[in-house]
Amino acid sequence: MAQSADEMSLQVVSAISNSSLLQPGFSLLNFGGHVFFFGQKGWPKRSCPTGVFLLDIKQNELKMKPAFFSKDSCYLPPLRYPALCMLRGNVESDEYQYIIHGGKTPNNDLSDKIYIMSLVSKNSKKTMFQCVEKDLGGDVPEARYGHTINVVHSRGKSMSVIFGGRSYTPLAQRTTEKWNSVVDCLPSVFLVDFEFGCCTSYILPELQDGLSFHVSVARNDTIYILGGHSLQNNTRSPSLYKLKVDLPLGSPAVTCTVLPGGISVSSAIVTQTGDTEFVLVGGYQSDNQKRLACNTIVLEDNKIEIVERASPDWTPDIKHCRMWFGCDMGKGSVLLGIPGANKQLISDANYFYILRCKGAGEDKEEELTAQICSQTSTEDTGDSTPFEDSEEFCFTAEAHSFDVDDTDTYNEDDEEDESETGYWITCSASCNIDVNTWVPFYSTELNKPAMILCSSGAGHWVHAQCMDLSESMLLRLSEANVKYFCNEHVDLNKGLQTPKKVAHLKKQPMKPLRKKATMKLTTPTKKSFLRRLFE
Repeated sequence: MAQSADEMSLQVVSAISNSSLLQPGFSLLNFGGHVFFFGQKGWPKRSCPTGVFLLDIKQNELKMKPAFFSKDSCYLPPLRYPALCMLRGNVESDEYQYIIHGGKTPNNDLSDKIYIMSLVSKNSKKTMFQCVEKDLGGDVPEARYGHTINVVHSRGKSMSVIFGGRSYTPLAQRTTEKWNSVVDCLPSVFLVDFEFGCCTSYILPELQDGLSFHVSVARNDTIYILGGHSLQNNTRSPSLYKLKVDLPLGSPAVTCTVLPGGISVSSAIVTQTGDTEFVLVGGYQSDNQKRLACNTIVLEDNKIEIVERASPDWTPDIKHCRMWFGCDMGKGSVLLGIPGANKQLISDANYFYILRCKGAGEDKEEELTAQICSQTSTEDTGDSTPFEDSEEFCFTAEAHSFDVDDTDTYNEDDEEDESETGYWITCSASCNIDVNTWVPFYSTELNKPAMILCSSGAGHWVHAQCMDLSESMLLRLSEANVKYFCNEHVDLNKGLQTPKKVAHLKKQPMKPLRKKATMKLTTPTKKSFLRRLFE
């Protein structure tokens, strides 16, 4: 391959605040240069119930400001590893939305829903979004994660294309030992028409094995699929597929061509540096080896060219770390992260770098018409390869200041400490609540199990379901001002209570309703008098 001479610069991002929310698998939405974070670790808290934040990068520090949803928006769970891409009305349109499909919830459930996110309003104080769930019919894709979605344009029409990903083993094939095992989704291509709300699946002979955490780049009516990891074969094939979608008046036509010159890589990151130019960085080339090389991808009329380019001066920390992660920040910039040292106070803290793939003279605003969709990798512990355990980030942001009001910045210290009163604790010896298998039991539950405070000693929280409380009793206890004792402390509490002396009440005799008159005897003299009186 010929080598590109463009230089790449690496900049350290220090003092990232609230970094515990920025865990592998989240996504970023870029609206007009303003970057919004989505897919936090865990369920949203009261400081930001939407789970969407505006990211502010000033002087290499990152701050977060909560965003809001309009009243006609639907509920959007914090999905990690979803497929995400930009949706425009047409190629020349300046207005766009984001499509979000699939992903994992904090309970490790997989989503099969598809959402449309659009920006309603934004000012220095408040940002308002509208989130709408789309109802689809036909061959609806199953719930999955680690897949890609792109939008193609042909003959004045637009359609979304979904491919790849992983899902849980079908229920009929599950065993107790591998209940939550994941498998590759079938290598079907799904066309989604949002105008009519219908899906159509296509099985192409060129696509034999399932792929996940691959890279897909779309331009006009063509999608190029590069790399990826196959669980079935545990391989990273140097595959390069070209999907061409024709949208005539009748039924759509989808064709696939296998091209030479692919790259064996999974979890790679792609950022766009020009109208037809992209840069590919990061990822893994084997189970125990990072890929430090970089490439330039050039898309021209019905062809793709992949050229090796000079890599940046990687720091020793990046070179020697066990894993790395990151994603596109938009317009030629990539955010990279590596795990922090074990000596840090925050166990899940990470170190971050901004990789700029464009020269200083090229770092200007430009309208990018092509679309990128890349996925980063994750594996289940135990069945995973060392590097695939990383569960990487997904970034599509612009690394410059956003003029955010610092007084309204999200502060994680304002949240309640759930380390001791968390929802997923082992509340008792008979506790059977597991974050990976829990499903709502009471009608009042949504994404967390109902809990009640035991008043024994200093008090501790227990799951209502573990205490065998009925829903009516749970509601009664929550409304009444009484102390509750869990099953393990109720007998002890009764034994410690000393019976109080109760004064006996004197019972007053009940008065009869009608008092009977006493019978008086009449003497003979009175009888004689009365007889003469009435004669």
